[in-house]
Parts: sequence; C-alpha cells; structure tokens
Amino acid sequence: MAKLEKTIRGNFDMILQTLENAVLQGSMSASYEDGSDFSQGDFRCSVRVYERYSYSGGNRVSMAVTLAGGNGEYHLTAITSGGSQGMFFKINRWGEDSFLDTIADAVERL
Repeated sequence: MAKLEKTIRGNFDMILQTLENAVLQGSMSASYEDGSDFSQGDFRCSVRVYERYSYSGGNRVSMAVTLAGGNGEYHLTAITSGGSQGMFFKINRWGEDSFLDTIADAVERL
C-alpha cells in the first residue's frame, strides 16, 4: 500500500478534475471504477476509485482518492492497493508506488 496526503487550497471541482485527468492520462490501462459525492452546506466530499494494470507487477492495482473539506481548503488522501506479490506478505510495491506517482506531480502543482 502506498499513500499520499495533502491539504490543498483552491476550487473543489477544478482540483477533482485535475486529479482525474492525471490518473486517466497517466496510464493507458487506467479506468474509473466508481465514485461517491456528498455535500452539506460548504462541506464537500468526493471519493473516486481507479484501477489499472501494473506491467511491473503483472497484476491490477487500485487507487482510492478522497477529497474533502470546505471554504476553499480541502484534504486529499490517495491510497493504492494490490499490485504486490506474495501470499502472506508483500514482496514488492512497484505497481502501487507507480500508480500513486501518476497524481503526485499534479498534486504538487495545485
């Protein structure tokens, strides 16, 4: 499992669209699996789940992205899972780290 967390200031919809573009354009095999949106007053929360094939690991990797907050300040959490090898413990995380890297640069630019 690999994880990225950061507080981001800006427009919620623009941030969410930037993240989605980074994921889907960052890998030929990336796909949007499902998502959920919630809002109450100024608070907004969106959860997105993406998946892609990891050539280095030879398997599929998923990434859950959550963006939540209000008034122009949002907390981002992105967590990848899958992609490792081994029955009882993880042997590698190449696929997970690589998938998370597809949004890391976009997050730093926000």
